Amino acid sequence: MMKYLLFTCLVYSLQHLAAQPTLLFEDKIYEAQIRTVQLYPSMGGAQDFLQPSSTPVQRQNLLLEFDDFQDRRNNYYIKLIHCNYDWTKSTLADLEFMDAYNEFPITDYALSGNTHERYIHYRVPVPAVKYPGNYLLVAYRDDVQNIILSKRMMVFDTQIAVTKDDQQIGAGTLNWQKQLFNFVISYNDVEILNPTEMIHVNIRQNQRWDNAKFNVQPSFVRDDQSQLEYRNLDDSKQFYGGSEFRFVDFRSLNAPGVNTGKMVRNLKPFELYVLTDASRGNDVYSQTNDMDGNFIIDNTDYGEPATNGNYLYVNFSLKADVPYDGDVYLIGKFNNYERSDKNKMKYNATTGLYESRQYLKQGYYEYQYVIESKTLNPFTIEGSHFETENTYEVAVYNHPFRPNADLLIGYMLIPVNPR
Repeated sequence: MMKYLLFTCLVYSLQHLAAQPTLLFEDKIYEAQIRTVQLYPSMGGAQDFLQPSSTPVQRQNLLLEFDDFQDRRNNYYIKLIHCNYDWTKSTLADLEFMDAYNEFPITDYALSGNTHERYIHYRVPVPAVKYPGNYLLVAYRDDVQNIILSKRMMVFDTQIAVTKDDQQIGAGTLNWQKQLFNFVISYNDVEILNPTEMIHVNIRQNQRWDNAKFNVQPSFVRDDQSQLEYRNLDDSKQFYGGSEFRFVDFRSLNAPGVNTGKMVRNLKPFELYVLTDASRGNDVYSQTNDMDGNFIIDNTDYGEPATNGNYLYVNFSLKADVPYDGDVYLIGKFNNYERSDKNKMKYNATTGLYESRQYLKQGYYEYQYVIESKTLNPFTIEGSHFETENTYEVAVYNHPFRPNADLLIGYMLIPVNPR
């Protein structure tokens, strides 16, 4: 009997360990019951959630929100991990970058009401840190091993100046699919002995990490002026402009909006079919106003969107007479631009359509189709144009002697082709 009990406990322990996810230093949801994760600066504005998850070190104001498909409240906590410029874990201990014990309970929650399926909505302000830099926010249940989500965030200082340089771009504009912009870093007030080694510059487009450029090197070093110039960067450091994002509007389930097709209401949750999309790869540039791939949680039928918004199955389809030579993915900020099996389009030879079924909360969603292939360009379906409106973030890191870590000492948003 004793041997049987020991064996049973061992099996249970192994199963428990196997179920614990491995922490990834990226935006990730680790459990299917966790939905609609948002991390943004809470500044009192109506559309704060459209802003990147970055905040000045002098007035830190980031807010985390998510839904949990549980009938009862769980004991959730958050913690922060300091990271290097390349999003690897730094050597800083918790007490070096925080004033308090690095575990913060999530106590602000609300039950959903009048929804097809019940869920609990959680909110928590992100605790302040001492140093500017990259941080990974981790949320977990009861024990730090039971991770439910991770989100990247940036806390920045303005010790150095980052300025856009609107001088003639030059030959880089000959590639009509890519965008190029110049900027200058001035570090007069910061002592940096070897700027090409101690300073690291990252650039990302439209709050995306999947195509971010890391450790971009300067074109010119002006030691006498304490400046680094970034002009006419080589092709590998330029960004494809892409096309303006597609969108679908189902903020109302009673009167669905633009680009919605059939709504099936005989079962709950409802089933929505988005109007079938077609390739834009050979089209000329078309100007539309978009949110650079973002999404809005909203409910125009009744009640508070956070707790009265319904979830529904949303079916996306893309016309293709023959399958592409590669994998097609549905991406947007709503799924962290993740290329996973969950977001891979399945080709239906009978209908000639790529299809994907997503479980989404009521709102307005922007999205695109990308292809991963050995023979085709990622923008084969969407096309890419230098005229596209995009927003770029330039993050500048310095690695001082103390603390022994990468600090984010310069940060700037650079709009390209703003409307």
